[in-house]
Amino acid sequence: MELTKKDVDNEKVRDSLDDHAFVKGQPSSGSRSALGIGALKKSFEGKDALSYANILRSRNKFVDAFAVYESVLEKDGENVEAHIGKGICLQMQNLGRLAYESFAEAVRLEPQNACALTHCGILYKDEGRLVEAAEMYQKALKADPSYKLAGECLAIVLTDLGTSLKLAGNAQEGIQKYYEAIRIDPHYAAFEFDVPVFYMQPAYYNLGVVCLTVSPNFEIAKNNMAIALTDLGTKVKLEGDINQGVAYYKKALYYNWHYADAMYNLGVAYGEMLKFDMMALSIKPNFSQSLNNLGVVYTVQGKMDAAASMIEKAIVANPTYAEAYNNLGVLYRDAGNISLAVEAYEQCLKIDPDSRNAGQCTQQGSKPNRLLAMNYINEGTDDKLYEAHREWGRRFMRLFPQYTSWDNIKDPERPLVIGYVSPDYFTHSVSYFIEAPLIYHDYANYKVVVYSAVVKADAKTNRFRDKVLKHGGTWRDIYGIDEKKVASLVREDKVDILVELTGHTANNKLGMMACRPAPVQVTWIGYPNTTGLPTIDYRISDALADPVDTKQKHVEELVRLPDSFLCYTPSPEAGPVSPAPALSNGFVTFGSFNNLAKITPRVLQVWARILCAVPNSRLIVKCKPFCCDSVRQQFLSTLEKLGLESLRVDLLPLIILNHDHMQAYSLMDISLDTFPYAGTTTTCESLFMGVPCVTMGGPVHAHNVGVSLLKTVGLSNLVAKNEDEYVELALQLASDITALSNLRMRLRDLMLKSPLCDGSKFAQGLESAYRNMWQRYCKNDVPSLRRMEIEQLQSQQQLHSQQVIPEEVAVSFPEPKKLIFHQLRPMGLTSAMLLVEYFTREENGSLLNQNSNLAKLN
Repeated sequence: MELTKKDVDNEKVRDSLDDHAFVKGQPSSGSRSALGIGALKKSFEGKDALSYANILRSRNKFVDAFAVYESVLEKDGENVEAHIGKGICLQMQNLGRLAYESFAEAVRLEPQNACALTHCGILYKDEGRLVEAAEMYQKALKADPSYKLAGECLAIVLTDLGTSLKLAGNAQEGIQKYYEAIRIDPHYAAFEFDVPVFYMQPAYYNLGVVCLTVSPNFEIAKNNMAIALTDLGTKVKLEGDINQGVAYYKKALYYNWHYADAMYNLGVAYGEMLKFDMMALSIKPNFSQSLNNLGVVYTVQGKMDAAASMIEKAIVANPTYAEAYNNLGVLYRDAGNISLAVEAYEQCLKIDPDSRNAGQCTQQGSKPNRLLAMNYINEGTDDKLYEAHREWGRRFMRLFPQYTSWDNIKDPERPLVIGYVSPDYFTHSVSYFIEAPLIYHDYANYKVVVYSAVVKADAKTNRFRDKVLKHGGTWRDIYGIDEKKVASLVREDKVDILVELTGHTANNKLGMMACRPAPVQVTWIGYPNTTGLPTIDYRISDALADPVDTKQKHVEELVRLPDSFLCYTPSPEAGPVSPAPALSNGFVTFGSFNNLAKITPRVLQVWARILCAVPNSRLIVKCKPFCCDSVRQQFLSTLEKLGLESLRVDLLPLIILNHDHMQAYSLMDISLDTFPYAGTTTTCESLFMGVPCVTMGGPVHAHNVGVSLLKTVGLSNLVAKNEDEYVELALQLASDITALSNLRMRLRDLMLKSPLCDGSKFAQGLESAYRNMWQRYCKNDVPSLRRMEIEQLQSQQQLHSQQVIPEEVAVSFPEPKKLIFHQLRPMGLTSAMLLVEYFTREENGSLLNQNSNLAKLN
């Protein structure tokens, strides 16, 4: 009995994923040491052991799957499928010789088994024995001409042989191999590229572009592009431009992430790039900058242990290296250790109190990093986080001059110019929520100007730009431009309402917002808390994420949209909803794809309660640091201490392509939200892929985002008020697999018909909010001006707290005004009287406008 096509295709996907995420050859995410073989056998008594082994293998738990295959072979030494499964487990652990023995035994037992023959060929190819590999693939095709994997592998090997002949100068023989490849697999595109590339490589690349323009999903064209770009990458790299080579390799993987040559060459290029820092270290072993740079590279790769080692060495070499402490904080945050992250950021700030661009990882420095990190553990029991943001805002304001007047005509009903500024107009979580306004705005009355700080544009960036321009909007690329210059550009564009979408996250443009280039300024989407910046008037939310009676403080004034403050545009690459895995597995799988920083010890305690209460249930968690063995083992160890054995937990590293990421939801039945920092994009993705999500309300916005999303979709029954209710809701869902399956099949339609995905209706509500903001501005009702004036008063109080004010002036006002007037004594009597006029007008409901004398006091 041979493996199914699905099994083999999954192996291909994992091969590519493992290469890219650098996890190949590492132990599986589970560990048999805690249970032992005896416990393993007992754990699936009464079940089909072979099926269970296949499930374990499909979850990358190769050590555990290997043990089960071994137990099957103890009872039935001639089980061909078990030999093949065992071989694959060994192969995935880089134990090629032992894997070959297993495949060879399967071939001995069943000489016509195409799967076993193909895997023998794969092992030959891995060793560079292309001729032997081709022979094995040919035998497999002879045994089963319809076996697709053998044909694909043979076409690849023939292409490799053709390329070798081409490089050796035997062009005609190389072409012959390409012809053979195309005869074996007509869908394999390497031949169609490599023949013309002998003569006209750039022209063929352009042809690929044309093909993709006509038919973006044309697989042959995509493969052509991947191969062409890989060859171009190698060419420019050999000519000395390694960065351009890396760019070509990455672009090749965009078109075909299975293309091994691009993956291999990208890895080689990265290795060569690392050599520069390695050379610097060999000359000066304690060269802190090189150590820090290597740490950053390893952090991006998810190699947390190596990253920590390099950054710590950088700090030892230079104890005052603020940037290294910032990067250490990023590393700790990504690994889920928020307390250590905050400590590292604070140490950075002790060394460099005004650090903003200290960190290469986020390009925003330790202050914003520290603020972001604190959200992961903020329970809303005090105002410490608010005070930290407000203090940041006060200090940050001093770095930028503020505009105090604008030429925008004060007509409350005229068409408005809305500016959106963000670095995330690419395949990024924010992009799924900004798309609806960009598409559905009434451009006749709300002209859109996009300020794009995208570091590297992708297909989504281009699509957004095309849509904005098509509707008559304006698109400006501002990456790398000084924020004060961008502020000047905003004024030239006569933007009426400027909306920033980033908050204290990477590559933000809060410096531009500090300049106050637009008369009305707003923050939205990108950050779950106040910015702390006095120049921002409003923060857009809703009555579920921020209830009217919320105790959470914000520098900005909250504006609540009628439904959710978010509108989700699903990815067109998502693919179909798959059946509930519990139907075929016979057990329920819970899961979360949130980042590790959100999965706090308290969250794990609650999850462990759920898993321990549902017999045979499993947990699947996916995030980048799980390509690091120590992070995986620490995560599993924590769960084992809570009573959940590691055998029941699957840990997946980052999945690069969006389609594959979305399809990974097919592995889970029920999604578990995090707290006190809930998921946003992950929750929407989960629902769109048919996976119901259990969430819990709380006292702060970050805690309540899941509440807003689920109630907007119509799933109020999945919103818990406390931990016990959260556990109970999860248990109820898991108790009825039929109902769970039915919900899965209708959940996408339910979501698409809800306000959460109604872009047109959402845009109308947003425009209504903008219109109200503008009408208030026209009446001189400007929250940020009021706030900035208070900030000025406080600054004056700090600078001149010892001067005396004439008593005859001070006693003529009520006590609150007396106190404020007393704070202004250094300004002199005339200026102070102007301020009294301001507060009198404010009391009567007519606030001072931006052109008033008070705005000129400083």
